[in-house]
Amino acid sequence: MIDAMKDLSRTHPRYGYRRITALLRAEGWPVNRKRVGRLWRQEGLKVPVKQRKRRRLGISENSCTRRRAEQINQVWSYDFLMDRTEDGRRLKVLVVVDEFTRESLAIEVARHLTAADVIETLAYLFAVRGVPQYLRSDNGPEFIAQAIQAWLASSGAETLYVAPGSPWENAYIESFNSRFRDELLNAESFACLQEAQVLVEAYRGEYNHHRPHSSLGYVSPASFAATCIPCRVGTEDCSPAPLTEPDLWAAHPALQVAISCLEQQKLSARGPSRPGGQTTRGLVLRYTQ
Repeated sequence: MIDAMKDLSRTHPRYGYRRITALLRAEGWPVNRKRVGRLWRQEGLKVPVKQRKRRRLGISENSCTRRRAEQINQVWSYDFLMDRTEDGRRLKVLVVVDEFTRESLAIEVARHLTAADVIETLAYLFAVRGVPQYLRSDNGPEFIAQAIQAWLASSGAETLYVAPGSPWENAYIESFNSRFRDELLNAESFACLQEAQVLVEAYRGEYNHHRPHSSLGYVSPASFAATCIPCRVGTEDCSPAPLTEPDLWAAHPALQVAISCLEQQKLSARGPSRPGGQTTRGLVLRYTQ
């Protein structure tokens, strides 16, 4: 009877044990509902709480499935999130992620963020980490602004805009956003902008350096990134390889300047502030540890 029950479960994966009991009786098995329910639980059979629909590749050639990152610094993705402080005032959050290493490169928090602020954040990351080959995003006004497109073109980075209304095409940043919201934004009540900036940067450090990532073999993104040589725009060989400390500093000369500034200003690990102190700037310190 257990085999018959399993066969029916495979044939009708959305049926529960009560309906399976009816099918067993129709096949001639003299069973009652309670016995089937007990065997159902014993065999670990259950109906999934949430049925996930199967998605195709999508219509855009710029989706993360069709244009998959194959090395560090090849594809970054960025997006905006919204939250509020206790007084009801809006917080706008810019998130930047390396799709290959899953690192959170920056999380900028401010009351307002414009295309100029996005350019400033990216310029900082380009100076510290290098220019990526591609930047993937949705079609938000800050990302499709002519100023950003012109600046990225002059920097050597190409844009990958996903199809409108297709967040699954930008799955890596959406996955990070869901965990960031679940683990911090939904768990913390921010009294003010400054508190939000400090807590968000602390979360970014924890996420990069200590949080095991299932898709990386349960190592942290920073640990995984330390085994990879960054992909440089205009180079042919960007394959990941073991990275030693001398290679690291040779590959990232801009880090020496950034860390020197950090030491001179005696700033905390959350990084220096942008001029005007509007948002927090988190230095990429993973390579120095």
